[in-house]
Amino acid sequence: MKKLLALALTLALSLSMVACGGSEPAPSEEGAAGGILKVALSPDFAPMEFVDLSLSGQDQYVGFDVSLAKYIAEEMGVELELMPMSFDACQAAVSTGKVDMSISGFSWKEDRAENYNISDYYHAGDNETEQVTIAMADKAAAMATVDGYAGVKVGAQTASLQESLVNDQLVPAGAEVVIYSDINTGLLQLKKGDFDAMAVATGNAEALIANNPDVAKTGFIFEVDPKYVDNVILLQKGADELTAEVNAILAKAEAAGLYEIWYEQALNAAGVDVSFDDEGNMITG
Repeated sequence: MKKLLALALTLALSLSMVACGGSEPAPSEEGAAGGILKVALSPDFAPMEFVDLSLSGQDQYVGFDVSLAKYIAEEMGVELELMPMSFDACQAAVSTGKVDMSISGFSWKEDRAENYNISDYYHAGDNETEQVTIAMADKAAAMATVDGYAGVKVGAQTASLQESLVNDQLVPAGAEVVIYSDINTGLLQLKKGDFDAMAVATGNAEALIANNPDVAKTGFIFEVDPKYVDNVILLQKGADELTAEVNAILAKAEAAGLYEIWYEQALNAAGVDVSFDDEGNMITG
């Protein structure tokens, strides 16, 4: 049964880790100063990262990216310190060296590749595979095609892939992009009528709809270049040794099949019902 919550989701995420044989690896010489890996995240982005108010401190941050951050720290043999901040502040924190990296549902973008070291891709289920719009359920059907966006205000998170997609594909059709700071605030603005639709990744849409039955997908799906459909980690420009270490850990997690486990756990924690068809394909609803 779906849990109906407003701004925070109150289910604990059970994290699945792979035990490592032998002695613990030494901390990386680059990054993780003092044996602490500092990771910025914007915890308003279910199922990737969000807050469980039934917990406290570092334990209250849950989701796919939190599982990944814990795994990376464990593999490096260091302590993890999650540092919550706004989505755009995550990027600035990496640039200034305030954190070692940011794991926060980032898509590859050309400007990010120019200004940061970018990890190899990691696959968070179907979260980034589709980019969609959501709206109040009684208005959603009118925005199922691009023709329905003439004169429509569409919300998008600042500095996000969704902002770029709206500008590229809906603004030419007559839409107006409205920027919001975080997804929870965006949802409130949608309900208040500050804009008519929100552009979000499909996984985020499912989490929002699971907890807000008055919201629905419009049926519109953005055209997305394959280079945007998975996620990357942002590291400081020039942190080549740390980037190589992270890439090796990502490869190990993928080979162990952990991405699928973490994504299913994250969806369940976000209140999204998960089942599988006869071929083993995940079904959400």
